[in-house]
Amino acid sequence: MTSDKAQFEVWTRRAFGYGLALLVFALDRGVKALLLGPLALDRVTAIPLLPVFDLRFTQNFGVSLGLFTATTQDMRMILIGVTSAIALGVAVWLLVERRRADVIGLALVLGGALGNIYDRVVKGYVIDYADLHIGEWRPFLIFNLADAAITIGVLILLARSLLSGEKPGEVGDTPPTENV
Repeated sequence: MTSDKAQFEVWTRRAFGYGLALLVFALDRGVKALLLGPLALDRVTAIPLLPVFDLRFTQNFGVSLGLFTATTQDMRMILIGVTSAIALGVAVWLLVERRRADVIGLALVLGGALGNIYDRVVKGYVIDYADLHIGEWRPFLIFNLADAAITIGVLILLARSLLSGEKPGEVGDTPPTENV
């Protein structure tokens, strides 16, 4: 009976993680479709929403902070390959992760990565639109929901790792007894 319960918990954890990743991906696609469709953000300078937040269309040909800008088709394909390999690694990690907080962090990273990979494959660049600012000062580059999910997911993983107080070999690190 314990084995059946353990198998159910493994399945539930996986389903939750991949479901959350799919939700993040779907929300990212939906927001971008809304912004580029009915709101036509790509045809206006900006849509002010709050004194410190505008919607502003930007094409991002690189990764975080504009690093590794893909200026040629070959560079774009390499960037797609590298980010896809990272997303695959996160998807595999999600298969074996047992801690709920880590599953949430990994799912956010995976869903965000898939959203940005989709843009890069279909458009050739990542669509960014969220512009946080104080006057002309911008503490962040313009970003999107996928970027926010990746950042939050990484912060969850880092915080859990740094603040857990668990040491290798303690109860939280014991491998599962069932096949995963």
